Amino acid sequence: MQYLLTLGNELRGARLGLERIDALLDRLARPERAFRSVHVAGTNGKGSTAAMIEAGLRAAGFRTGLFTSPHLLRINERIQTAGREISDDDFCAAFDEVRAAIERLLAEEALDAHPTYFECLTAMAFCHFRRAGVEVAVVEVGLGGRLDATNVLAPAVTVITPIDFDHETYLGRGEASIAAEKAGILKPGVPAVFAPQHPGTRSVLESRAREIGTPVAPLPSASQLRHRDGFYQFQAGRVNAKLALAGEHQVTNALVAIAALELLGVAPAAIEQGLRNARWPGRLETVAENPQVLLDGAHNPGGARVLARFIERHHAGRRLWLLYGAMRDKAVDEVAGILFPLAHRVLLTPITQPRAVSAASLAEIVAHHHPRVEITSGLIEALALARSQAAPTDIILVTGSLYLVGEAKVLCSGKSSAPSSGPTR
Repeated sequence: MQYLLTLGNELRGARLGLERIDALLDRLARPERAFRSVHVAGTNGKGSTAAMIEAGLRAAGFRTGLFTSPHLLRINERIQTAGREISDDDFCAAFDEVRAAIERLLAEEALDAHPTYFECLTAMAFCHFRRAGVEVAVVEVGLGGRLDATNVLAPAVTVITPIDFDHETYLGRGEASIAAEKAGILKPGVPAVFAPQHPGTRSVLESRAREIGTPVAPLPSASQLRHRDGFYQFQAGRVNAKLALAGEHQVTNALVAIAALELLGVAPAAIEQGLRNARWPGRLETVAENPQVLLDGAHNPGGARVLARFIERHHAGRRLWLLYGAMRDKAVDEVAGILFPLAHRVLLTPITQPRAVSAASLAEIVAHHHPRVEITSGLIEALALARSQAAPTDIILVTGSLYLVGEAKVLCSGKSSAPSSGPTR
């Protein structure tokens, strides 16, 4: 972990491009070719959709791999086989294999620079999947798509979830620029599934698909839509879907997952089982009751709008205590403008991460969105304050950053976390 931390994280030290990862995977005898893959890009819903696809494949009897980012508590969460996180021993074995290859390449001056944190983890995941006998891996793009380290894959299916504004420093500031980067994962002749998109975004994706000969599968439609406490059920063709992930937005993610699984030949019964079993922590996750403590990693405007709709639809009339912290590179004023008006009270908390906005600086930016904004020393104080004053029927919502969500999971579970580089969103 110390070695990896010296390389930065997904953003600190990031150098987009495929030359280093290609050279590294060549030296490792192309581990990514040992299994079939599903490649998932997008801005919001990537992780949930990837989790649903993996669960459906596992229910169909495949030995699966899942590579996602970031993690909430432990870096092991990023690399999973057959629904289980990589063990510490297997993590170290994959690390040793990758580091030995890197050292040889550097000694030969075959690399322009040391591979990045994310490139190392990508190579480790592929090596572990090969060693573990994975048949199909679901791989989430780390950043963008076109130049992301995962774009060395020759996937069986590509998936693009809803696209919104995020990481604009790296992906460009316009809708078309961001969409073009995501469309970079499309491959000639490889079927793709697109979530519903803004018209301009959809146009960019469809244009690229036509240009290179990518067939785009239609999304099934949802009928007989119903829910209980925010968990949705619906019919999609022959699939009777019952979702384990909360929120109406998960219906869209599930429809995308269903389309991808059908392209892979998965039977309706296995798809149904996968949707019932899929889990994705830190997204509309309840970790305590009386009062309810709800966690959601809404770190961009698109995620904030989804979260606001969920609160308004399923928890109208309940007092909301909003515990909020964020990273400096996020659209914090826009996110606050979406979420703060829903709250009875807002508690700003600093995050112990170098890219975080201090609570005092955050207050200067966002306090105008609510008449009752208070600065706290940290999440421990904010949670204690909210719990001491909230009624049993109130909701305490922790949001703004997945790093803050991970910290809340630790505090609410009473467990200490293992060493971790922390998420970046």
